[in-house]
Amino acid sequence: MSGVAERVPGTRRAYGPATIVRGLAWDVGLPVVAYYALHLLGASDWVALLAATGVAGLRLGWSALRHRSLNAFALVMLIVYGIGLVLALATGDPRTLLLRSSITTAAVGVAFLVSVVVGRRPLTLAAQQSFSPARAAELAERYRTEPLVRRGHRVSSTVWGVGLVAESVARLPIVFLLPVDVAVGLSEALLVAAFALLILWNGWYIRRLTRS
Repeated sequence: MSGVAERVPGTRRAYGPATIVRGLAWDVGLPVVAYYALHLLGASDWVALLAATGVAGLRLGWSALRHRSLNAFALVMLIVYGIGLVLALATGDPRTLLLRSSITTAAVGVAFLVSVVVGRRPLTLAAQQSFSPARAAELAERYRTEPLVRRGHRVSSTVWGVGLVAESVARLPIVFLLPVDVAVGLSEALLVAAFALLILWNGWYIRRLTRS
């Protein structure tokens, strides 16, 4: 019995989980790695946030110059870390800085959901296009013309949005009810767990979609 991937030529290649994960790694991973690497090296929160904001900005500028288009996902990360930088400058309260993480993930989650409602380019599609710029037009055309690809991106972006907003809400009692030193560790563990689960789910869902 032939699967969806056989009935829609190029679906597996155009919408493979590895491609989306690599796109997310570039747009999300680069600023996150910069932030935590500097923290591990002993840099202040302000310096780490400044570096992450700069990396996100460089990623956005590189994409815009090379491909003459605005990378929506890189723009979201630039805004998110820019918000964090402003909050870090505005207050030195450790609980407020922890709360910044909730604001950050909630902002990314809302961006995912808004991209689905707007409908023109869900953020999973933007991430995929950013990693495969030579095929950006093809991927956009597949999203426009192929219901399977369109449904996959819309469902994936919705789950990412809901998952990240839920993660940001779950962090609130950790920030306000636990000692700061405990809250820091649990907050970071929650973020890592949320991203890991969402990436695993995304891979499972796309495999299921293309093999059904």
